[in-house]
Amino acid sequence: MTPDTLVPTGTASPDLLDLELAETTVYPRRAPLPPRRQVSSDVPPDPLRAESGRLPGSRGEHLLQCAYGTGDRARRFYEQQVLDRLNQAMVEFVGRMDMAFVATADGSGECDATLRCGPPGFIQVLDERHLAYPEYRGNGVMASLGNISENPHIGILLVDFVTDLIGLHVNGLARIVEDADLRVVHPHLPTDLERGRAPERWVVVEIEEAYIHCRKHIPRMAPVVRNRAWGTDDARRKGGDYFGAKADSKPWSHAPERTPATIRSEAM
Repeated sequence: MTPDTLVPTGTASPDLLDLELAETTVYPRRAPLPPRRQVSSDVPPDPLRAESGRLPGSRGEHLLQCAYGTGDRARRFYEQQVLDRLNQAMVEFVGRMDMAFVATADGSGECDATLRCGPPGFIQVLDERHLAYPEYRGNGVMASLGNISENPHIGILLVDFVTDLIGLHVNGLARIVEDADLRVVHPHLPTDLERGRAPERWVVVEIEEAYIHCRKHIPRMAPVVRNRAWGTDDARRKGGDYFGAKADSKPWSHAPERTPATIRSEAM
């Protein structure tokens, strides 16, 4: 099956996909969307969005909208496309995604971006305002979880590269929850999400913003069957030293062992 014969599984119609792929500038009128949160003077400022006023987004983006004259377009997008929860179409979209791009930053604002993958549904929608994704045994660095422990803000981008060529941004506040603790509250969570491996813990996200990523520049891709050995620490199977970093790496063996006590003293 080639990409052009795949049947869309979401809300986009085939004629809309053909229109986007033809790179035409004529867009069909869409049916009205369901009622959603209105941005008005009656909505109090979000204390987590310091100085950003009543609109979604950051102070920086609002200043640049003024500087570049895009304020009207931005306001229409905020009012028509940005939700503070997942609607039903978004819930269904999340449920069929098999990968997600995750962005976090530490307490100093230094960023990390990572990829999380699993079978469709590996990201669990707990309710319209909360979702969770599993964390498995990895390389032990825990870059994303370490960031979350300092700074709860998280950005998740889900992209359908195969059928509907559309994306969904989910921004919110994350916390780390051990697998056993989350199952007490949500016993329906699956026990085998990744080829025999059980999650060690979960990242639970309280949703602040959910909005579309347009399909204009999303490439179409075709999935292929790939057989891999999972649950192994064999470096070669996992990619080995693909980028040759080992030869260029800095030895850390001389560094003293870091413990919670020494880390706290370094911060003083």
